[in-house]
Amino acid sequence: MREGIHPDYVESTVTCSCGESFKTRSTKAELHVELCSKCHPFYTGTQKLVDSGGRVQRFADKFGASASNVIEKEAAERAARQKAHEEAALAAREARAAKDAEKAAKAAKHETKVAAARGVADAVGDEVPAEEPVAEEAPAEESAE
Repeated sequence: MREGIHPDYVESTVTCSCGESFKTRSTKAELHVELCSKCHPFYTGTQKLVDSGGRVQRFADKFGASASNVIEKEAAERAARQKAHEEAALAAREARAAKDAEKAAKAAKHETKVAAARGVADAVGDEVPAEEPVAEEAPAEESAE
C-alpha cells in the first residue's frame, strides 16, 4: 500500500434512525443510517415502511386496491365491447334488410314494366290500366237509367 494516499481507517459509531448504535471501523468517524439489523424487516420478521416524501402512500393509493379496480375496469370494458358489437350487428341487419327491401322493390317495378309492355297483369296482382273496363262502365251506367 502506498503511503499518504489512503484515508485513515478509524473506529466509527453507526447510529440508526430507530435509536440503535454500534461501533465498527470506517473512514468516517460517525455514520447515520435509516435501517439496521435491529429494525430491518428481514431480521425482525415484521414490516416497517420507510416512507420518504409520501411515496409509500402514493403507491398504496395507486395500487393498493388495484385488484378490485382492475376487475371492475375489465368488466366495464368487456360490457362496452359487447354493447358495441351488438349495436354493430343490429345496424348491419337493418342495412341488410333495407338493401333486400330495395332490391325487392326494384324487382317488382321491373316486373310491372315487363307486364305493362306485354299487356298483362304483373306478378303482384295489380292490373294494368286498360281502356276496356272504363268503356264497359260507361254503358252500364246509361243502361241503368
